Amino acid sequence: MADIIRNSRPKPWMEMAATLVDVATGRKPADTIIRNGKWVNVYSGEIIPATDVAIVDGRIAYVGENADHCVGNDTELINAEGRYLVPGLCDAHMHVESGMVTVTEFTRAVIPHGTTSMFIDPHEIANVLGLDGVRLMHDEAAAMPINVHVQMPSCVPSAPGLEIGGAELGPGEIAEAMTWPNIIGLGEVMDFPGVAANTPRMTGEIAATMATGKTVGGHFASPDLGPEFHGYVAGGPEDDHEGTRTIDAVSRVRQGMRSMLRLGSAWYDVAEQVKAITEQGLDSRNFILCTDDSHSGTLVRDGHMNRVVRHAIQQGLKPITAIQMATLNTAQHFRLEREVGSIAPGRIADILIISDLPTMAIDQVYGRGQLIADKTGLTIDIPAWSYPESAKNTVKLGKKLVADDFNIEAPAGAENVRANVIGVVENQAPTRALIEELAVNEGLVQIDQDRDICQIALVERHRATGDVVNGLVSGFGYNKPCAMASSVAHDAHHMIVVGTSKENMALAANRLGEIGGGVVIFSQGKELAMVEMPIAGLMSDERAEIVAAKADRLVAAMAECGCTLNNAYMQHSLLALVVIPEIRISDQGIIDVRTFKKVDLLV
Repeated sequence: MADIIRNSRPKPWMEMAATLVDVATGRKPADTIIRNGKWVNVYSGEIIPATDVAIVDGRIAYVGENADHCVGNDTELINAEGRYLVPGLCDAHMHVESGMVTVTEFTRAVIPHGTTSMFIDPHEIANVLGLDGVRLMHDEAAAMPINVHVQMPSCVPSAPGLEIGGAELGPGEIAEAMTWPNIIGLGEVMDFPGVAANTPRMTGEIAATMATGKTVGGHFASPDLGPEFHGYVAGGPEDDHEGTRTIDAVSRVRQGMRSMLRLGSAWYDVAEQVKAITEQGLDSRNFILCTDDSHSGTLVRDGHMNRVVRHAIQQGLKPITAIQMATLNTAQHFRLEREVGSIAPGRIADILIISDLPTMAIDQVYGRGQLIADKTGLTIDIPAWSYPESAKNTVKLGKKLVADDFNIEAPAGAENVRANVIGVVENQAPTRALIEELAVNEGLVQIDQDRDICQIALVERHRATGDVVNGLVSGFGYNKPCAMASSVAHDAHHMIVVGTSKENMALAANRLGEIGGGVVIFSQGKELAMVEMPIAGLMSDERAEIVAAKADRLVAAMAECGCTLNNAYMQHSLLALVVIPEIRISDQGIIDVRTFKKVDLLV
């Protein structure tokens, strides 16, 4: 592998304009010419055969049927052999931390899949380390050999009053971050009730972003499209990725928002929403594809944005339309149309050579005019990135947990109780609010494995309080004495423990306290699998392939314990996300997200 120079982003277009003109007119030679490709033109919607692309200093100077006039003695000539020339793919909304790896390792994993631009929202690390954590990921992102832009987290905590995380950010911090060179806008505004109610935090953060002319990301997780939705749109968010129904996509686009359709490791929201285009005939220009959350195993085995585009095509979109939704539409949304998202003069030379469009069969990936991957994988070296010790050792339990910490006490004399139970919905982020009757034994509420009801606990891990909030969850299918604990618990990132055995729950939680964070599963007193994540308790410092292999063992261990959910770890990690209906758990108790109020566990 060849070395690559960090901070290799091309000079601004206007600084290179004279050179671009000279190469386009033949007065100066190009560095590289890709010849004889089928130009996938995302502007005109055409596929134009026999096209040449001339590149100089990392930008495109000329696109046309013959670039012989741009050839010099040292020009590198690449024959596309009639294959498709596609703009590098853009992921419009994603969280690196969901891959369990650093920005560097995420980048290494996705480049061979054709992703050359990412718009990341590091609100996971922000909830643990605050502004300092965001700056760490901002600086790492800026050093990548592809375009990794950062959206400043907007909701830390995500729901004030309903959770207490490791940090708090407000309008002052947002205004400061907007001056950083690699901040592209405001991350998903999850506090939709705050926007609709004109709270000072939300109005201040959105105003600070708008003052810089940057994009305000959205997150309206309610299915109610009444006055609160209209108030949210009026408040300024410009996109939304939380839709799951066709009407969600239609409603957002009609109101002038971009509808982001996501296909992550566990969120399958494209198929239903894309019907707004394929069946209702809406203009595809305001629809964007994204991943939101991708597990490391998905990245290594299945792909990234190429997987999303391929899936969208399978749902009935024309290939060029799906590609537009993963390139040009994204670039326009983030005011970067003159930088990325197309193969056109002046743009950064992020180009894919693809042998088959419907399957997105990627043969070569060019980033900033340089070959960075082919069918064998990366062709460059991306040096490892080191995080400081201040970003580690963030899991502080305050005490050694024991089985009794997970007791759920019943009212005196009760033989049965009715309880609020979190119902997991496979392949979707929302949960169901269930009310189930459970038995009581010796004053303690009992789980019911026959009805797939087990225990969930949230363990405070930022301030070493030793507090444990207990609840009940249904949908994992565990049928053995077992427990899984994770220090990844969107968004406050306390520790979530789910299990059928309180003894195993204590073992799993204590194990994460020992190693500084990650995810681990125990069964019958034995550790079955673990992924260590020492960076903020959210990310591993190992290579993506190693993390994916450990994650595979984790999935296999969950299956051994009876779990059949697709990507169940992702479902597990979102059970404390108190901004997505219907019901969640937080350090403050059980939260009904339909009303944004705390409710009693026992009805």
